[in-house]
Amino acid sequence: MNWRYRHTVLALCTLAFTSTMLARLVISPVVPDVTGHFGVSTGAVGLALSGMWAAYALTQFPSGVLGDRFGERRVILAAVGITAAASLSLSLSPTFAVFAVLTVVLGAGAGLHYSVATTLLTKEFDDIGRAIGVHVAGGPLAGLIAPVVATAVAVRFGWRAAIAVGAAVALPAFVAFAWRVERTTPDHPDEPMRDRMAVRPLLELLSRPSIAFTTLVAGIGAFSWQATASFLPTFLVAFRSLPETTAGLLFSAYFVVNGLAQPTTGWVSDRIGRDGAAAVTMALGVVGYALLVAGPRIALLPAVVCVGVAMTWGAPLQSRFFDKFEADERGAAFGLVRTAYMVIGSTGSVVVGVLSDVSGWAAAYGLLVGVTGVALVALLANRAFRLGL
Repeated sequence: MNWRYRHTVLALCTLAFTSTMLARLVISPVVPDVTGHFGVSTGAVGLALSGMWAAYALTQFPSGVLGDRFGERRVILAAVGITAAASLSLSLSPTFAVFAVLTVVLGAGAGLHYSVATTLLTKEFDDIGRAIGVHVAGGPLAGLIAPVVATAVAVRFGWRAAIAVGAAVALPAFVAFAWRVERTTPDHPDEPMRDRMAVRPLLELLSRPSIAFTTLVAGIGAFSWQATASFLPTFLVAFRSLPETTAGLLFSAYFVVNGLAQPTTGWVSDRIGRDGAAAVTMALGVVGYALLVAGPRIALLPAVVCVGVAMTWGAPLQSRFFDKFEADERGAAFGLVRTAYMVIGSTGSVVVGVLSDVSGWAAAYGLLVGVTGVALVALLANRAFRLGL
């Protein structure tokens, strides 16, 4: 493969995504330290994390509009810069209330990146499934790094230093992107933002059957992803009685599998169709979560592998959105649907966190078997309907 400018854009968009994701994920391995330091419950931290992911979700649509108005490069730089500043501030939180507020700020800043970067990549590449798969892999790469580094730094220097790792990674990503990515031309530089955010066209877009269906399935996938990213290490320690180091290694393994499988899932969706690829991911989710809850200890690694592949649903489903959008609506439209399905998904942290407090971890993670099963049935039914079966 001859290296071209578009590959530089893809690499640096992926690096930027990695930095914004890592800043959020370094919180999960130190949840027990945070609850102990501030004297709060797991549900309280889960609520703060849900606030972070909700803020991340709610900025997806405005970020798409901002990208159309000012160009993708400026918005991506703002996302990475805010992530660095918020992550550093979060590590210095004097009280849990301040910690919770800054967690939300971190989510909002990081949320400016993904929709805009994905839209930029669709302008650079024809095989968008594979390009999106590589870009999405930046998240699992962060997940590979986050638990190992956060745990090691927390043991040596404390949980505050572990959270500050997010700022240490985001700052170099900001510099590299500013240096190597050229200025991008806005698609709608003169159109007032209020016109792009008019309510009626937004409702019309979300009400299109193909968009509404994809948004619902993606929301289910995001719910499961949030619950996994927020509490998998805690689940493995509290319910499966694993040592923290072993739980951290399995958490890293989850992200390794997820990162390696993302481009392949995107490529498969380009070849066999979006619904077929997405259905495979959800089927593996049912198997993986069931093994996590009820399987023998020896099955925990295969369970994590299944869940890691299951959470690659983003490549086929996000590509499915772009297959349905008109060319001139992609930026704002993808931001809108991403906000919609991630708002649904953001409840995963608080629902699973509270359910673990009330009914235990078996019920909390058993719920994920059911929700991925619902998505699987919906995808299979939609595929059968389209084929006239």
